[in-house]
Formats: sequence, C-alpha cells, structure tokens
Amino acid sequence: MKKVALITGASSGIGLELAKIHAYKGGDLVLVARHMDKLKKVAELIDSKCQAKVHCIAKDLSKPGAATELFKEVKADGIEVNYLINNAGFGGQGYFYERDWDTDLAMMYVNMIALTELTRKFLPEFITRGSGKILNTSSIAALVPGPLQAVYYATKAYVTSFSNAIASELEGTGVTVTVLMPGATETNFAKNSGMEKTKLFEKTVPASKVAQEGYEAMMSGKLEVISGLPFSLNMALKFSPFISKKKLLDQIKQDQKIIEPDNKESKKKLLDQIKQDPKVTKPDNKESKKK
Repeated sequence: MKKVALITGASSGIGLELAKIHAYKGGDLVLVARHMDKLKKVAELIDSKCQAKVHCIAKDLSKPGAATELFKEVKADGIEVNYLINNAGFGGQGYFYERDWDTDLAMMYVNMIALTELTRKFLPEFITRGSGKILNTSSIAALVPGPLQAVYYATKAYVTSFSNAIASELEGTGVTVTVLMPGATETNFAKNSGMEKTKLFEKTVPASKVAQEGYEAMMSGKLEVISGLPFSLNMALKFSPFISKKKLLDQIKQDQKIIEPDNKESKKKLLDQIKQDPKVTKPDNKESKKK
C-alpha cells in the first residue's frame, strides 16, 4: 500500500523537492500551499514523471484555525496520512521595532502555531496505528539568536526544541519526529524575506540536496539533520560556544545586513555615465574633498 505524505509549503523550494522525492519513491501526496495554481503545476510535473496520486489543498496557514481546517478536509476526503512534513515557513529582515507587526505575527502562525497544531492533530492516529513519521523544517537559525531576523530565528529555535522534545516523548510508539536544519538554500526564501543581498546568502546550496538529506533522515528516524552548510560556517558553529555572545551577535548582525555597492565601483559607473551623457551633473569637487 502506498504511503501518503502531507507536505506544507509544497509549491516551491524544499517542499517541492520533498514532494518529488516521495513521489519518485512510489508514494502519494497531499500538497498544501496558499495558491492552487502553483500546486496544480507541481501536480502536473509529478504526474508527468510518475504514477503518484496528488491531492492539492490551498490553505493560508498564517490564518488562525487554518491548520485545523486542513486536518478536517483531509479526514473528510478519507485520506490516511503516513508522513507529516511541516515545511511551510517564511522570514523577514529588519529591526524588530521597525518591522510590520502583522507580518511578524503571521510568521509566528506559519512557522510555529500551524506546525504545532498539525502535529497535535495527526499524532494521536499515528500512535494508535503504531507507525508514522514527522519531519519539521527548522533552520540552523535555531542554534543562535538572530539580530535583524529576531522573530524568525526565535520561531526556528521553537521548532527545534519542540521537535526534539516530542521525539523523546514518542520513544517506543513506532512514531518518529525529525527536525531538518538547513543553512542558506536556493529557494525563494531570500528574495521573499529581503535577504538576497546579504552576506548570509552569498553562497547557497541546492534545495534538492537539502530535501534529500531531510527525507533520508526522516525515513531512518533520526532526531535531527543539519544540511547544506559550507565548511566555514560549519566550523563557526562548532566553535560558537567558545566565542563571546556579544561577538557572535555582532557577526550574525553583519551577515544579515544588505551589502552596499562598493564605492569605487559606484564612482566608476558614475564616470562612465558622464562620458556617455554630458548632461549628467558631475559631483561637486569641494563636496567630494570633504568626503
């Protein structure tokens, strides 16, 4: 009998790759995201490659009660879920006191509340059956505080802590909980969160690699897996307990600031523009000397 995986945030990035992996391994899917048109494209892609049954549900998990609505729809359709993959999530860059509160509240709902609610809804039947797997997508952001992404980092710390705790509670039940902790990954996350021009996202890894490592860890019942870290960041994390928290926070903050264009490069572009268009006003010499 085919195993059914319910995957949130399934229309792109890691969620899309997880869906492809599960389908190619012979499983069926319940795909969840906000936009039905994007989900249908994923379903068509999977249908063209394999014989998986794909059930699509459009649901905005930032809305209170949306996770419970999703659970009820799955039950009403008579679908038995074997693997719950809580992958939906988003972030946002900026000073906490300046960021839009409704956006951060929605982030907390998607990253924490919906994930917790779905886990709570599906777990009892998993335990009754004596089988089931849960994969919760967290981040390496869970390991440290995150200036300029304060709420996002905090939500991921919650996801990792929550997942580890219930994994321990479920020992001996036949049900496992795995947490996936990716580094900077090639997804829409950086663009959507305003992080694409930061040092943190200068080097990214393919979403397919992260998804593969996460899926394999889930299937083997591992507690957690850190995926897609460059060597330098991996070493930095290992030595972070020996670095003062102030220095660590300063470094994290620097990595998440928007990279400004190099001054020399900007001046060159301006001079080139002046050559091409004499009407462009040259910078005032006195003002330039002052600078």
